[in-house]
Amino acid sequence: MSEVKENILATLAYFDMFNYPLTRAEVYVFLKKKHPYDEFEHALRCLTANSAIHQFDRFYTLKKDHYPIIRRNDGNKKAAELIKVAEKVGNILIRFPYVRGIAISGSLSKNFADEFSDIDLFIITAKNRLWVARTIMHCFKKLTYLMNKEHYFCMNYYVDEQQLEIAEKNIYTAIEIGTLIPLQGDLVFEQFYMENAWTRNFLPNKNMRVATAKPVKTAFFKRVIEFLLFNRIGNAIDNMLMKITSGRWAKKTRDKMQNSHGLIMGMATGKHFSKPDPKNFQHKLLAKYENKVFDILRENENSLAL
Repeated sequence: MSEVKENILATLAYFDMFNYPLTRAEVYVFLKKKHPYDEFEHALRCLTANSAIHQFDRFYTLKKDHYPIIRRNDGNKKAAELIKVAEKVGNILIRFPYVRGIAISGSLSKNFADEFSDIDLFIITAKNRLWVARTIMHCFKKLTYLMNKEHYFCMNYYVDEQQLEIAEKNIYTAIEIGTLIPLQGDLVFEQFYMENAWTRNFLPNKNMRVATAKPVKTAFFKRVIEFLLFNRIGNAIDNMLMKITSGRWAKKTRDKMQNSHGLIMGMATGKHFSKPDPKNFQHKLLAKYENKVFDILRENENSLAL
């Protein structure tokens, strides 16, 4: 019984870092180990009775504070509206050359948004053409600044079909993968989830949402560009664009340029991926999470022993 209680506390601790309470079903889905559901429910009742966790309406949280519940309900409503916009964005971006899959990521994929939220997107491209696809898409994004719509087109994580497996394997990346909302590219996301089956080690109860993705449709502009660059010239252009972009981002990091969240800008790059540098956020978050879980388990030793 103590193990399932520890897992419940650890799950709530993770989402507490984002001030995000969970429903009973969500707590179970994000447990890091499988437990019989009746055992889970009993442990949840015990933790609530002992005030190790708190229940407000249908939500559970570590904080004895009703505000996060209000915040989540408001955020869920805003997210429903923004997800509709994201679907339209996906219908546009899937027409770009070499784009094979698009999914919502970030806080919106957890069904939360506020007045400052962007539409973060996870992009899968054709193999060996990630940098051509990324460059074309980011040139298009510059045009969206003219209409003040740039926050709808935050394409910040790319992988290609050659290397679908995510290198960093931890609770953070498992949750990010598990909560993706695929919009376009049903077949490529089936393959993506197969390549990342390791997430089951962290989220054994989580089912991936391939069914939300539409089949890819080919546009005329897309076919023409892909035909013209299906050769050595296309390979050379892709390599050149990777080198230019990597160099530009390395300079931003050296100059300690900060993004809108006050974090030093950095990007990890390779032939088959382009992603935010894990050192800038991921490592700090994981360290914070481990410390938080340690403190919570220590504070609730008596509750865990019952």
